[in-house]
Amino acid sequence: MATPRVIVLRAPGTNCDEETAEAWRLAGARPESWHVGRLLEDPRTLDPFQVLTIPGGFSYGDDLGAGRILATHLARGLGDALRRFHDRGGMILGICNGFQVLVRCGLLPGGDAAGAATLARNDSARFEARWVTLLPRPGVSPFVTFDEPLDLPVAHGEGRFLTADPKALEALDDDGRIVLKYADADLRPTQDYPANPNGSPRAAAGVCDPTGRIFGLMPHPERFVSPLHHPRWTRLGDKLGAEGHGLKVFRGAVAALR
Repeated sequence: MATPRVIVLRAPGTNCDEETAEAWRLAGARPESWHVGRLLEDPRTLDPFQVLTIPGGFSYGDDLGAGRILATHLARGLGDALRRFHDRGGMILGICNGFQVLVRCGLLPGGDAAGAATLARNDSARFEARWVTLLPRPGVSPFVTFDEPLDLPVAHGEGRFLTADPKALEALDDDGRIVLKYADADLRPTQDYPANPNGSPRAAAGVCDPTGRIFGLMPHPERFVSPLHHPRWTRLGDKLGAEGHGLKVFRGAVAALR
């Protein structure tokens, strides 16, 4: 079986590209880290890849809003190439700032009936850096094929997922496209702080397009690929398993491509 090729796209201010590339490598893919300028020069260089990843950080300093400048580059310079990439079966993953980019360039939530969406400022009105528990909803996206709850860290100031029409968010949920939800201590979806760090309605932490192959999430799966990454690893020990929870996201995509 061929090893899936993954491009990890970075821009000025991106700071999670190396961790994301390593997560893909551990999952069995062959990642390459590229500056966005290189892809903008020749969009056809995207053709040999099966996965495009936009990692977390503060692309272009978030000077005009989180992810907005990189989203403009993608929409104007790579719009046609990204549509061709997706149409031929390519997968697109956006993590934190990458999720913000996918929403602001119109790739998420996707679909004719989804309507406009954004990632607004956290209800707490501050940057939130903490660990959260997530409930997966498998069946739609190859990135989420597991049903066990996840522990992952978040680090963002604009993570509240909103749609212009609240009914559109309800429709996304009904279609199973809110594939990760923030959970409370009883493993129930929640909008309550701090289990839900940003106040996203319907506890939305990760959303996919109708095909499931475009996936964005605010938590950072690349920051928990080893049990040693968990802040309570000395207490939890074997309960954490042999791998960090975040690796499941990358492994699911790799399995779908083989």
